[in-house]
Amino acid sequence: MDFLQNTYDIILDFLLTKGIRIALLIIVFLIVAPIGKKMISSTLDKAGSGERITEARAKTLEKLLLNVYSYVLFFIFVVMLFGIIELPIGPLLAGAGVLGLAIGFGAQGLVSDVVTGFFLLLERQLEVGEYVTTGGYNGIVEEIGLRTTKIRSFDGTLNFVPNRDIAGVSNHSRGTMRALVDIGISYDDNIDRAMEVLQQVCDEFKQDERFADGPDVLGVQSFGSSDVVLRILGQTENMQQFGAERDMRKRIKEAFDQAGIEIPYPHQVYVTKQANE
Repeated sequence: MDFLQNTYDIILDFLLTKGIRIALLIIVFLIVAPIGKKMISSTLDKAGSGERITEARAKTLEKLLLNVYSYVLFFIFVVMLFGIIELPIGPLLAGAGVLGLAIGFGAQGLVSDVVTGFFLLLERQLEVGEYVTTGGYNGIVEEIGLRTTKIRSFDGTLNFVPNRDIAGVSNHSRGTMRALVDIGISYDDNIDRAMEVLQQVCDEFKQDERFADGPDVLGVQSFGSSDVVLRILGQTENMQQFGAERDMRKRIKEAFDQAGIEIPYPHQVYVTKQANE
């Protein structure tokens, strides 16, 4: 009975002293965490809207700072929790140092990820919202973290690319983009007439705000097995080339139909032999 009574007293004392303090620490953590994240987001939103930094740069820094803030806040929470339950913090910090040393020697890939991520941000090779090709993937950058970079492919797949695998970056979002349309016409059609119709379509799209330059008809691109390929080229604003190309192909088909110009398509001819009567 004395043992049970002593155990009960210890548990009660723990709940009345340390338990309340741990509960308060958790409540403060739950309050501070979202407030800090909101402050980081609002500060960078103002910086981006005030044009002190670009909007893409603001989004990139926001993702990174939120990541770092979460790590730091969690470490502070663990240290304070150890203090409340009266566990020595010194061994924890020493253990963190030993862990860091172990990471340096035994997990060089992790260190390489962090170092590469730092230089990606420093040199601004890619930023959130940009269309890039890197690490064997292409798509829109959603987040640049300390260890990985998230790239969303156009089919919706979210790719987690370790920063050390980003050996080279093809950034398709810096400057104007190329809108290229190849269209085939029949060998029987008049090439000059077809180019004239295409130029009329191009003149319509020159008023389109998506185009920064052109588009214009370049001329004959190649000779196919059943068609003569004509090429149109223009420069569009960032990420507007895909929609512009689709709209141009639709308008070209309508213009060719009105002008009586045929777009070749595969034909099949069946030859039958009748038996002699």
